Amino acid sequence: MNSLLLLCLMVCSGIAVALQPSINGRLAQKTGVLESSCISFTVGALALFLMALLMGRGGFRGMGDASWWEFAGGLLGAFFVTMTIIVVPRLGTSSAMAAVIASQLITGLILDHFGFLGFRQIPFDAKRGIGMVLLLVGAGLVFRR
Repeated sequence: MNSLLLLCLMVCSGIAVALQPSINGRLAQKTGVLESSCISFTVGALALFLMALLMGRGGFRGMGDASWWEFAGGLLGAFFVTMTIIVVPRLGTSSAMAAVIASQLITGLILDHFGFLGFRQIPFDAKRGIGMVLLLVGAGLVFRR
């Protein structure tokens, strides 16, 4: 896939992440916070399971070779979804997303700089630092109490 297509897919992903808390929050009004998170993950897991069966690379056999911490993504996703269900109705979608995006960028910069989790190391430099500061300032401007 070319870079432009990948960028477009991430933009669509960002739109989905911004919509998801409000949708889950509405469901939580009818079912409860943890129930809404559970339903959200169940629907997503079923959709992914069907896609894996139809379009996947062949199976789940490699799970046995994975380290325990490589399964933490699901727990982190559940934590994220549950926190957004709790926070978005209280702070608003834009404030919650500003906090998420700023913290994602800072975490990404740290992961890149040190090459954590076995990925390519991309050193922190002044240009990245300025981008981080600008994003933090922007997040601060968006945040409303």
